[in-house]
Amino acid sequence: MTIKSNTRPVASAARDFLLTDSDFSRVRALIYQRAGIALGEQKREMVYSRLSRRLRELGMSDFTSYLAQLEAQHDSAEWQSFTNALTTNLTAFFREAHHFPLLAEHVKTCAQPVTIWCSAASTGEEPYSIAMTLIEALGNRAGNASVIATDIDTQVLEKAATGIYTMEQVSKLPQERLKRFFLKGSGARAGQVRIRPEVAAMVKFGQLNLLAPQWGLKEPFDAIFCRNVMIYFDKPTQNRILQRFEPLMKPHGLLFAGHSENFSYASQPFRLRGQTVYELDAKRGKGVA
Repeated sequence: MTIKSNTRPVASAARDFLLTDSDFSRVRALIYQRAGIALGEQKREMVYSRLSRRLRELGMSDFTSYLAQLEAQHDSAEWQSFTNALTTNLTAFFREAHHFPLLAEHVKTCAQPVTIWCSAASTGEEPYSIAMTLIEALGNRAGNASVIATDIDTQVLEKAATGIYTMEQVSKLPQERLKRFFLKGSGARAGQVRIRPEVAAMVKFGQLNLLAPQWGLKEPFDAIFCRNVMIYFDKPTQNRILQRFEPLMKPHGLLFAGHSENFSYASQPFRLRGQTVYELDAKRGKGVA
């Protein structure tokens, strides 16, 4: 067994703090235990960059003390800041656009009311895109449809709930959608847009950790979006989450995955329906009241 030095810095360049091998291993273990995120060795620079900001804000001098404080205070609010710092949030309106026409066709055949769960809401672009799709597909019936939007990161959820975005963030949307679903800012809000109230009313945001023993979700969903989340989990964790999705889905419910995710290896009741889209086997889908 090779024992590595515990004093190797993250890089040769001068740093404010020293991230030792031991510290980095502890960070990896703690975020895995807390959020199921499996950080590879190549994430060392990212860990240093993001957590060093926490050290500066807290006035701490080293990672070892910071991690010791976390471990000693299991209910500390700093755990959420730690998790937020190590969560990657990359999103856009109608990202992986091929999913949304399929969702539109699916919900047209669903019994009312239609309910969708977006399990990695980030700053809101994805759940709002889902809500817009429901409005376009269902027309007047969209009034009864809803989107449950969750994320482990409380900071991005706060941003999402405001429904405010820059013009650059919506620049790739067709003008028809911009006019229909957004209000243009003026004065101090010039250069920004806000989601229209009727769209925002369809989306309910809440914090949720996919590794939590209880999710607190009861409604059977017509579709679950879990896109670009599983890539941060190891395969046993992915499998457990997929198994927990099953009783929350209606028969023939759809599961939308990210472009780099493939669940065909897992022993779960989904069959491939399209490009990174899976359908629940109706014979196994249970649903819950």
